[in-house]
Amino acid sequence: MDKIYLERMSFYGYHGVFPAEAELGQRFLVDLELSLDLSRAADSDDLADTVNYAEVFGLVREIVEGERYRLVEALAGRIAGQLLARFPFQEVKVKVTKPNPPINGHYDAVAVELVRRREGHA
Repeated sequence: MDKIYLERMSFYGYHGVFPAEAELGQRFLVDLELSLDLSRAADSDDLADTVNYAEVFGLVREIVEGERYRLVEALAGRIAGQLLARFPFQEVKVKVTKPNPPINGHYDAVAVELVRRREGHA
């Protein structure tokens, strides 16, 4: 299956279980791996035969910067579900990274990655 990647998209959101996260917010990074057949677009060189990346970016921005989620897992699940609902992807892999969660210790970031498939596809 062919793939489209959108990597390290950066948004500011108010997700997390602690009150300070809801009040102050923080940066979230989103990576997408989107599977679909791109053979028609490869032959035609026509945007109508693929997915407009700006529309995908806008949808993810709307979700991350819109409604508040307590869990990064729920945020990633919402992104995956909406991508499958609005675009002809057969499978989506969504990774949401929280670079600065309120965890006492040394680490680069925490992240969640989900893979969801359109029903009827293995």
